[in-house]
Formats: sequence, C-alpha cells, structure tokens
Amino acid sequence: MSENLSGVSKGNLIRNALIAIVAIALSIALFLGWQTETTSASLQAQAEQSIPLEVALRNGKPTMTEFYADWCTTCQAMASELAEIKQQYGDRVNFVMLNVDNDKWLPEMLRYRVDGIPHFVFMNRDGEAIAEAIGEQPRPILEADLDALIANNPLPYTYANGPVSRLSPPSVNKSSQADPRSHGAQVQQ
Repeated sequence: MSENLSGVSKGNLIRNALIAIVAIALSIALFLGWQTETTSASLQAQAEQSIPLEVALRNGKPTMTEFYADWCTTCQAMASELAEIKQQYGDRVNFVMLNVDNDKWLPEMLRYRVDGIPHFVFMNRDGEAIAEAIGEQPRPILEADLDALIANNPLPYTYANGPVSRLSPPSVNKSSQADPRSHGAQVQQ
C-alpha cells in the first residue's frame, strides 16, 4: 500500500510542478505585456503629441499630416518607425495626426479625398498641400520625401497636387444643329 501512495505522491508532485512552471511562465508573459506599450497605444500617444492642424498651418514649417485609425493594421505596423522619424525630423517638420474615426476631421477627409489609410498629405511652409501618399511607406521613402519637403524641392515618392482647371460646360446654341460626328462643335452658318 505504501508503494501505491508513493506512486500517487510522485504523480501529484509532477503535476504540481508543471502547474507551477506554467503559472510562472504566464506571470512573466503578463508582466512583459504590461511593460511593453502596444501599437494601438503608441498611435494614440503619437496623436496626443502631434501638432494641432490649426497650429501647423500657420507656424511656417512644412507639415506631414497622417490620416490614420487605431484599428488600421498598416498604421499599427508603421507606428514605431514613424515615431522614430518624428523624433528625427520633429524640429523641422510639423507632424499632424488626424483619426478618420473622428467626425471632426470629415471636412479634411473630403478635401484630401481620403479613401484609404494611412493617407499622408505633405504641405509646404504656407500650409498648401503639395503632395500625397497612400498606404504603407518604407522609412527610406518617407525620409527622402521629408528631406525634399524641408528643402522645398519636389517630393520624389508621392503624387503631386497642383493647380487644376475648373470645368465649365460648353455653351450650347439651341438654334444651330450640330453634326453628331462633330462631338459638340458648333456648326457655323
């Protein structure tokens, strides 16, 4: 009978040791998880530290505005590199972050036609949008664009915004008949 009890005791001892090891591993994982800032919190922290849009448009420095969302996986993936870039360029460039989930920024989202995030709008020293980029941007590309923005040069890796012509409908003289093949050109009589 003592043999049977010692077998049970050894089994309990092994089981209890495994439970203790698992408990220690989970405790360490929780501790490290609390010590590490999550990406979502990092986006929120960056947004809280960003320059307000109104200030950026008037302070005479070039600006990079980022439209983002906390749920955006690409925004989360870029967060740590963007934090480093903001540290590197923060004295020469305004960094503005606008959360697309905040209705306050709807006019800006419409103005810059934000239909995907992250969406970056680069503004010159006068606060005029000069270029945009959409989607994940590798660090060297963002740095090259920021260097060009600071130097007031064309940004190499964005699509530029320039002046546009307003379209006005052609005047139509109802008394004249246009040939269907003339594509709207007026027939001189």
